[in-house]
Amino acid sequence: MIRHMICAPEMPMPNLLDETSGLMAFVRTVEAGSFTAAARDLGTTPSAISKSVARLEKKIDTRLFLRTTRALTLTQDGQVFFERVAPLLRELDASDEAIRSEMTPSGRLRISMPAELAPLLLPRLFSAFAVDYPDLHLDVGLTDRFVNIVREDYDLALRAGTPTQDDLIVRRLADLPMVVVSSPAFLETWGNPRTAEALADLPFARYAMSGTVRPVHLADGTAFTPRGRIDCDTGAALIHAAHGGLGAAYVMRCLVADELRAGTLVSVAPDITLPTLPLSVLHAFGRTVPPRVKLFCDFMAGEAKALARL
Repeated sequence: MIRHMICAPEMPMPNLLDETSGLMAFVRTVEAGSFTAAARDLGTTPSAISKSVARLEKKIDTRLFLRTTRALTLTQDGQVFFERVAPLLRELDASDEAIRSEMTPSGRLRISMPAELAPLLLPRLFSAFAVDYPDLHLDVGLTDRFVNIVREDYDLALRAGTPTQDDLIVRRLADLPMVVVSSPAFLETWGNPRTAEALADLPFARYAMSGTVRPVHLADGTAFTPRGRIDCDTGAALIHAAHGGLGAAYVMRCLVADELRAGTLVSVAPDITLPTLPLSVLHAFGRTVPPRVKLFCDFMAGEAKALARL
């Protein structure tokens, strides 16, 4: 496993037009975590990968890895070099695919999406998109964690919320309505609040990520940190807690549309306006977007608009 050190200032990049193999070996080693894993991905041997990286280090006169018998450590210069080179290699790969754009899209498409949206998005992704493009190999990762698209070798990621990575291309797909919900029994006990102050007094099943409780935002720009004894790091867990009467839950409306229609969950403080949550797709391909990525983005835009209507 590669350990990453703190970034250093950017360094100048020499002419590397004849070092494609070394660049590929370096980038795949960082992404895969070892020479062995990189060799497996590139169809060669660990020794060949190690030698390619060594030639690259000699070419740029910079140590990219600190090597021990047990681990590789990416140096400060190595981290800076990776952040610059990996997107360039992606651009080259995308340019090659663009030349062949008249052909049926093929190859791997690695996607990250929030686990809580997967039940709503995967059925159509597999029954429509995957069927329409049989030469695509779909690699779908489900996590509510914000993956590092470049370092973890994703083609693109779906994100609910405001993106924070300035170096990525962001396409906003839809604005998803938010709602506060609870069980009917919970409202019978606590009453349905009419003001923001009364809403803030309710116990919540709280969304907490990395030990930090996320606030409940209101459309007027104000927010409050909810109180409660249940903390969860997924929307699905919040919904289960709400079903159990353990608190109100602040979630995307599309996640609870069926429960609201069935009456197993009810809307809390429906007269208090809540903001929408942007759903976006992010990638690191720059201006040259591979056809497979553009097709997925276009398909997902239609699916996202359907979620916004739930």
